[in-house]
Amino acid sequence: MRNRIVGTVIVGIAVLIGFIIFSFNRALTNIVNTSCEHGPSCPMWGTIDFQTNVGIAIMAFVVIVGLYLIFFSREKTEPKPEVSKKILASLDSDEKLVFEKIVEVQGTIFQSDLVEKTGFSKVKVTRILDKLEGRGVIERMRRGMTNVVILKR
Repeated sequence: MRNRIVGTVIVGIAVLIGFIIFSFNRALTNIVNTSCEHGPSCPMWGTIDFQTNVGIAIMAFVVIVGLYLIFFSREKTEPKPEVSKKILASLDSDEKLVFEKIVEVQGTIFQSDLVEKTGFSKVKVTRILDKLEGRGVIERMRRGMTNVVILKR
């Protein structure tokens, strides 16, 4: 969704650039018409064409980037952890609370942070994680003085 919004803003900026190019081109053409006595062979006419073409090329590039973001760019989304409903139904309230805290942080959390977030004692969290690990819901990996709890997908 964000890519589409950014793309729309970019296309809007490109339209603004186009308006500026058009206005600048008109003003410059009027100036050259009044000041250039050589007619179409005046070197200022070539300058107007060059500046207009460069401005249009920049505007076209900005439009292409904006349209790409609107229509073709896909945002990367983290897959949500999936656990069978059968396993969730078998969890008691404390286990569900711990499980929900793990899911809230996209499936990876330090065990010490779980103690803090749940308000349970270290021993209680360890026992709950033992049960969840035994059911194959989570996996623990040792990291320094604590464990990293990872939700199995």
